[in-house]
Amino acid sequence: MLSQNMQDALNGQINEELFSAYLYASMASHFEHTSLPGFAQWMRVQSEEELVHARKLVTYVNNRNGQVIYKAIAAPQTDWASPLAALQDAYKHECHISECINKLQSLSLKLNDHATHAFLEWFVTEQVEEEANVDKTVQALKMVADAPSGLFLLDREMAQRSAAPPAPATD
Repeated sequence: MLSQNMQDALNGQINEELFSAYLYASMASHFEHTSLPGFAQWMRVQSEEELVHARKLVTYVNNRNGQVIYKAIAAPQTDWASPLAALQDAYKHECHISECINKLQSLSLKLNDHATHAFLEWFVTEQVEEEANVDKTVQALKMVADAPSGLFLLDREMAQRSAAPPAPATD
């Protein structure tokens, strides 16, 4: 069974993951509106991944006889000055999520909740990948700078991203 402190913290992370999905859906809409369908596709997949993360947390809380408490999701930003600005915001957001996961890990150790600590290891590893993927795109956007042909090619590359099949349930 989860302690109240751990349950509250996990519920907070569920909200963070749902906000992440909302933010990336907003970015996808922005990119559709600005005629960058590849970037929109990339962000739609990112949004779906965040929903998977939230579901993993919900399942875990339920499996530990905890109670999931959904909170209001803040409205995300809806417009960005450039693709680079949007991806830089996405990178900052992923760094924020990594810090949130790190705080959960620290709390699980403080509470001697080894089951939650083990569960969260997947998220720690996932966040390393998330930050790297977004940073790779930020760096590519910096390279193409204001070259429309470079942005066009990068948009085509971004369109190739598809949702990975869900990982086997381990929680």
